[in-house]
Amino acid sequence: MATSNVSSKYKDIISKSSLISSGSPAVYQLRPKEEKFGTLTRKTVGEKNHNKTNKTILLVGETGTGKSTLINTLVNYTMGVKFDDNIWFEIVEDEKRSQSESQTSDVIVYEIFGYEDITLPFSLTIIDTPGYGDTRGNERDVIISQRLFDLFRSEDGVHEIDAVGLVLKASENRVSDRLKYVFDSVTSLFGKDIEQNIIALITNSNGITPENALEALKAANIKCAKDEEDQPVHFLFDNCQKGERTKKTKLPLGNAWRVTETGMEEFKDFLKKSKPQKLKTTVEVLNSRIRITACINNLQDRIQLIELKQNEIQQTQEALKKHKQEMKKNENFTVEVDEVYKVKQKINARWDTKAVTCNICEENCHYPGCTMAWSPSWCEVMKDGRCTSCTKRCPAEDHVKENWRYVNKTRTVDKTLKDVKQKYEKNKAECQKEKSVMENLQTEMEELKAEKIKLLEEAYQHVLTLEQKALNVNSMSTHVHLDYLIEKMNERGDRVKVQKLRGMKRRRDEGTMTDTLQYMYGKLTAAGKALKDAMK
Repeated sequence: MATSNVSSKYKDIISKSSLISSGSPAVYQLRPKEEKFGTLTRKTVGEKNHNKTNKTILLVGETGTGKSTLINTLVNYTMGVKFDDNIWFEIVEDEKRSQSESQTSDVIVYEIFGYEDITLPFSLTIIDTPGYGDTRGNERDVIISQRLFDLFRSEDGVHEIDAVGLVLKASENRVSDRLKYVFDSVTSLFGKDIEQNIIALITNSNGITPENALEALKAANIKCAKDEEDQPVHFLFDNCQKGERTKKTKLPLGNAWRVTETGMEEFKDFLKKSKPQKLKTTVEVLNSRIRITACINNLQDRIQLIELKQNEIQQTQEALKKHKQEMKKNENFTVEVDEVYKVKQKINARWDTKAVTCNICEENCHYPGCTMAWSPSWCEVMKDGRCTSCTKRCPAEDHVKENWRYVNKTRTVDKTLKDVKQKYEKNKAECQKEKSVMENLQTEMEELKAEKIKLLEEAYQHVLTLEQKALNVNSMSTHVHLDYLIEKMNERGDRVKVQKLRGMKRRRDEGTMTDTLQYMYGKLTAAGKALKDAMK
C-alpha cells in the first residue's frame, strides 16, 4: 500500500476510486463523473474552469498498441503522480468487460480538470477511439467515424483539436495494413489544415530513437507534422508504470518512468505551442463525405432504374418490330416485357440508422441513415431545408425516416399495343402524341440517357469538391466511388473526366501499399455481402 504521506496527498482522489491492487504500486480505478450526450460517452475528473485553457487530443491506433495505458499515463502525469509515490490511477476500464459494454463504447471522451497551472498550464480532453480497425469489421468502423462526426458537430461536443496522436509501438518496422487503414480512416475525416497537428506517440519505448517506426511512418506516407530534420514529430513513452516493483525491477522500472516523463514533458511543450484547429472545416468535409456517399448511393439506385427502364423499352421495341403485323391485325395481341416498379422493403435497422426517404421522388436519400437525426429535417443530406440527394431536391417535410427503403424490381407482364401507347404517351405534349409508338419509345430512351449523364455529372462534381477540402481522401468509400464513376464515365465515352478521375485515384494510391487497399476492400466487400444477405 502507498505510504501515509502519499495516501494523504491523494486522499480526495482515492476516496473517489476503487482499489484494484494493493501491491507496489497500489493501483486504483478512478470513478469519474460519467454522462451520455447523444450517442457519446464523456468521463470527467474534476470541475471545468471556463477561464482556463483546455487542450484536446484525439488518439487513434490499433488494439494492442498501448493506447489505454497511454491515456492512463496522461491522466497520472496531469495529476502529478511520481514514481516515488508508488501509486497508479487508471481511468480506462479493463478490457475484460461484458460484451454489451464493449459494443457500445464507440468513442469515449476523457476530461481532466483542476490541475491547471499546477502540473500543466492547461486542462486535458482526450478522445479515445476503442476498437477502430479491429476484427469486428467495416460496419463498426463506419459507426466510429460517424460518432466522431457527432462529437465534432454536437453543441456539447468538441469544436477544436490540438493534436491527433497516432499511437504505435517502438518495435514497429512497418505500418501494418490494418494500422494504415485506421490512420487513413481518421485523417480522412479532417480538412487539410490539421496536418501540422498530427504527431506520432511511440509506446513500449526504451528511450532510443525508434528509427524503424519512423521509417515505417514515412514509407507509408502518413501525413503528419515534421521536425527540423524532416522526421515525423514524435514522443516516446514506456508502458511499465504499474509493473510490480521488487529489488530487481525497481531500477529498470524507474528508468522506464523517466523515459515516459521526458516524453510527457516534450509532448506538453508541443501542446503549449500548437495552434488549435477549429473543426468547422472538418464538419464541412464530413458533411460533404456523407452527402457524396448518399448522393452516389442514390445515384446508383437511380441509374439502375434508368437502365432497367431502358431494357424495358428495348424489349418493347424489339417485340413491336417482331410482331408488327400480328399487332396490326389483333389489338389484343400481347408481348412479354420486364416491367420496372418500386417496392418498400423492410430493413433491419436501429432508430439511428433508419433510411431517410422522399415521399415525392420515392427515393432513398440517405441509407444507412444519420445517427443524430431524430427526423429527416436534421439529416445531413438536408441543406437550407431541402434535400441534396433526391431528384427534385424536395423540402425536408416531404421526407420520412423509417424502417424501410425503396428497391427497384422487375416483373414479367403481357402488354398490348394499346398498353404500350398509354404508358409511353402519358404526360406527353399533344404534338408528341402524334408520333408513332416507336418514335415515342426512342424519345423516352434519349431522355433517360440524358438523365443518366446529368446524374453522373452531379456525382463527379461532388467528388471534386471533396478532394479540394479533405486532407486525405484515401478512404475505401472514396475508392469505390472513384471506381464506379470511372466505369460509368468510360461507358459514356467521356475521356476527359475518366482521365481526371484516374489521376485522382493514382495520386491517392501513391505511397499506399496494395495490401492495404486489399485489406480495406476486403472489409468493405464483407460488409456489403452481409448487407445483401440481410436484404434477401
